[in-house]
Amino acid sequence: MKVSVVVTVKNEEKNIGALLDSLVMQEQPVEILIIDSASTDRTCTIVEEYCERYDFVKLFSHEGSRGESRNFGCERADGEAFAFIDGDCTADMNWIRELRSSLRDNDVVAGKTVYDKDSGSRMSLYIYGVDVSFPSCNLAYRREVFPRFDPWFKTAEDMDLNLRAVKGGVRFFYNERALVYHRVRENHVAFMKQAFWYGFGRGQLFIRHRIMGASSFVPELSLWDVIKRLCGAAGFVVAMITGGETRL
Repeated sequence: MKVSVVVTVKNEEKNIGALLDSLVMQEQPVEILIIDSASTDRTCTIVEEYCERYDFVKLFSHEGSRGESRNFGCERADGEAFAFIDGDCTADMNWIRELRSSLRDNDVVAGKTVYDKDSGSRMSLYIYGVDVSFPSCNLAYRREVFPRFDPWFKTAEDMDLNLRAVKGGVRFFYNERALVYHRVRENHVAFMKQAFWYGFGRGQLFIRHRIMGASSFVPELSLWDVIKRLCGAAGFVVAMITGGETRL
């Protein structure tokens, strides 16, 4: 099974080299499609260097939402499955091997994402007994069941994708050996801004599907859990006020 790894990036100069180093060593056959959204730093220059060294690394330019850009990449991919990872992540050396192994008997596979520092607890959402809140920084779909991302979503486009897929009857599997390492935002302001937009995405999810996720149980909330929830609540309220249509 050939796996097409689709990555959307913007101004990932600091991280893109580490990501590509981790991807080019994956079990073949793979292709790596980098979809750049108008980066103004050296992101594209770095990717082009990898394109020259590896014929299975490809660079495209497409400015749009994350969902729209991922759809763009999938339309140009020729793999039997799509794997998604973010520009500020790195993949374990056996990532694709584990995803491919699980995809033989399943339609969708979510891997385990490990954060380099405390990012707060995850907000889970279960549909038909399946947790659909696994993020698209570590997610794989067989081509024939991929329902496409909804470009309307600012964030939570991955949850919407998983939700629709599960409602459609796909076989969803969690493989904790498919590891991706994710860098948390470097400063407090960036962390709070990200939490705000996650909350906004949850608001869009509620507007579209009239369902909400539940907080994962944590015996004792950390400071970052509290901050994440407060900023997320603010984002949710803004989404409700604006009908999820704001472009702030």
